[in-house]
Amino acid sequence: MRIAALAILPLLLAGRGGVAQAQLVTDLPPEMQGVGIDDKSGDKIPLDLRFRDENGKAISLAEIFDGERPVLLSLNYSDCPMLCGLQLNGLVSALGKLEWIAGKEFDVVSVSVDPLESPVRAKLTQQKYLRDYNRPGASAGFRFLTGPQKSITALADAIGFRYKYVPATGEYSHSAATMVVTPSGVLSRYLYGVMYDPQTIRLSLVEAGEGKIGSPLDQIILFCFHYDETKGRYGPVAKKIMSAGAGVTIFLMAAGLLPYWLTRNASNGASTPPATETSPASSAPTNAPVSPAIAHNEAQYDAQYDQAEEDTEIEEPLTIS
Repeated sequence: MRIAALAILPLLLAGRGGVAQAQLVTDLPPEMQGVGIDDKSGDKIPLDLRFRDENGKAISLAEIFDGERPVLLSLNYSDCPMLCGLQLNGLVSALGKLEWIAGKEFDVVSVSVDPLESPVRAKLTQQKYLRDYNRPGASAGFRFLTGPQKSITALADAIGFRYKYVPATGEYSHSAATMVVTPSGVLSRYLYGVMYDPQTIRLSLVEAGEGKIGSPLDQIILFCFHYDETKGRYGPVAKKIMSAGAGVTIFLMAAGLLPYWLTRNASNGASTPPATETSPASSAPTNAPVSPAIAHNEAQYDAQYDQAEEDTEIEEPLTIS
């Protein structure tokens, strides 16, 4: 119990100033010296390591990390007096607030650090947390693995999980963290502590899911938020939010103006006068020869006009002296 209580101290310090500060503490008891977590994000875990599942079946990690779903991975052991229970309780509580279901969108894998733990004991632990999770069909998504010391050590080294066995108490001294791993087995994110924010878990799974889970909105949110290791959660990034907002604004403006542009172009096309055919009479050359009938009519008209001028001529008035 004393070891488990002391193991929580680095977690409290990590929440205030980061894991790096927590590991600078030098006045820890001997059983806590050298215990901690090294962030190895970007590294791939060895998928050829072999364990036994909660049913006693021999499996390799490659059968779990099969490229289908991201995985929430932790190292625990069923007889842990305090810390492992606090961590798994906090994780299951947060997962219960997500609409996603373990075994469908993601998997939960807990590997025991105790080489003496049996699959039967691991099965009892799985059943406990399945009852707490209370989601139908989730049994395939909760895996509790046991295995030989060689496989445990290799996995712990690969993920940077530093722990030690304390012979005086028969307990394991360790820290608490959940590793978010991609479907192909690459370490994506470390979530420290025993309490988890559901939104942080969701975004971490979206990030690690390699596009296999999450909606387009999740991708936009992930673009606008950045994981803050000092706070253990995602926080907004002003520059990304402004960029996303500008893109949305331009899209909405274009969508709003598109009907106007289409209507305007259609109106301009309808108001253009159609080309008219030129009649043969108007297109005839001006110097074309005049027909005899037209010339006769013009001469007759001129004679009538001259006669009318003569008939209307007024005589000079007589002057009386």
